[in-house]
Amino acid sequence: MGRVVVCGSLNMDVVVQSERLPARGETLLGATVTLLPGGKGLNQAVAAARLGAPTTMLGAVGNDLFGDSLRLFLDENRIDAMGVKSVGNRNTGVALVQIVDGTNAITVASGANRSVARVAGRPNPRRTDVWVAQFETPIATTQGLFRRAKAAGARTVLNMAPFLPFTAGLLKCVDVAVLNEIELAQATGMKLRATSAKRTIVEACQHLRAKGARTVIATLGPRGAMVVTAEAATMVPGLAAEVVDTTGAGDCFVGALAARLAAGAAPLEAAHYAVVAATCAVERLGAAPAMPRAKEVAARLASA
Repeated sequence: MGRVVVCGSLNMDVVVQSERLPARGETLLGATVTLLPGGKGLNQAVAAARLGAPTTMLGAVGNDLFGDSLRLFLDENRIDAMGVKSVGNRNTGVALVQIVDGTNAITVASGANRSVARVAGRPNPRRTDVWVAQFETPIATTQGLFRRAKAAGARTVLNMAPFLPFTAGLLKCVDVAVLNEIELAQATGMKLRATSAKRTIVEACQHLRAKGARTVIATLGPRGAMVVTAEAATMVPGLAAEVVDTTGAGDCFVGALAARLAAGAAPLEAAHYAVVAATCAVERLGAAPAMPRAKEVAARLASA
């Protein structure tokens, strides 16, 4: 199996569960709060590692208790964190995650994640690697890393979330682009919903392929995922789930996808596995702590 290298964000998630969201100016009592490791980069790295891929994390945290806690969590999940640097002038990133009826609203204070361009370790890419990045760390850093990875023959996976304007050449460095329907609409200027017709989703994905991405995968929540390659557009159906918390479901998908690609799977096969893994993740609270193990995903696959 090849290595998964994730360059991305590390946050401490402050998860607040309540019966409803407060109105503007309202103080709402009766909520519960939990501190959990998170950040799109950390979530994706944990998902890949728990599913059996040797995983390396690149990123930045502050010199604070949250940073120490996230480092410990990476170590507990057997992730190589030598590329996670400590930044003295910024706090560790924090995400406020508000959960109502299993759905979430998230506000992020990026903190040290903004310093990844300056401090992220840069191991030499290997031909068998899968390099993964998102938009929670500087895009210029991602593009530079992906260029090096592609030059070495490695594959690249870009999770275009949360969406930001990107440079024209970025997608030419991307083997697989992954984004949900909101991000797909933002990236293409098309009007899209998770319930949009398949042909409309495919058209939007083809728009990104025309900009350079070799494969585009649109994640569509309970519907599953649309995988668009040069050869075909294929819908991977979703599975029924007892949803507790959708936070990190997309990250689980990306980490699982990367793990299967590193094991030699084609994008469509990897996406099918990733849909099953994400289904397992939404049935537990939190992001990184909810990432499933390989045995759990295998059991779900067997019963699907």
